[in-house]
Amino acid sequence: MENDMKQTKPAANSGIDREMASLLLGAGFALASLIILPALAQRVGLGSSLTIALRGALMRASSKV
Repeated sequence: MENDMKQTKPAANSGIDREMASLLLGAGFALASLIILPALAQRVGLGSSLTIALRGALMRASSKV
């Protein structure tokens, strides 16, 4: 019976690990689109329309993760 419990724990942990990785990746994309991307665009001198398009692309990517 102990062997059964040991075998199911890694499967449960891998599901949680995948969810956590997905959450962190989505949060990273959101952070990049809201804070980092506009700061870099201003520093480089990109136009606002291009910056908005890049933000939209990052937000779509974060929602698909």
